[in-house]
Amino acid sequence: MSEVPEEHIAGEPARDYALRMACDKASAVSSRFPDAIVVGADTIVVCENQILEKPADAADARRMLAMLSSRTHTVVTAFALAHGEKILERAPVESRVTFRKLSEAEIDTYVATDEPFDKAGAYGIQGVGGSFIAHVEGSRDNVMGLPVEHVVAALARHDVRPS
Repeated sequence: MSEVPEEHIAGEPARDYALRMACDKASAVSSRFPDAIVVGADTIVVCENQILEKPADAADARRMLAMLSSRTHTVVTAFALAHGEKILERAPVESRVTFRKLSEAEIDTYVATDEPFDKAGAYGIQGVGGSFIAHVEGSRDNVMGLPVEHVVAALARHDVRPS
């Protein structure tokens, strides 16, 4: 864990926010493991020009899910590679996600699972929240929180390959 506080700066675009957080997280962990190449990432959900972070409470989760219902939103996951606290590479990856219409009962039932509380936009594609999705344009892994294909390619450019 990076222990970096996730604080949006007023007026900061979602892509810039996600990139800053990914870099800060990668640098923080890299300072503890200076010989390793570290991957940091951060995911932001944007709907109707509003950044939806992790919900503060159940009411906030309900608000976000109601906003996403029947709409298409953008998921920005930025990643950064760091070595010795220096950022080697960084990039944002975007996916567009369309939710089907959600009923209030579905939202309430989902919020009661506690799944929404540690996820940007109050849902996780890899869990029950995945059933809300009608369509994904772009990487599903990106929506999950790590654009694996992009990260693996970046690591390969720095001679890190899976063994």
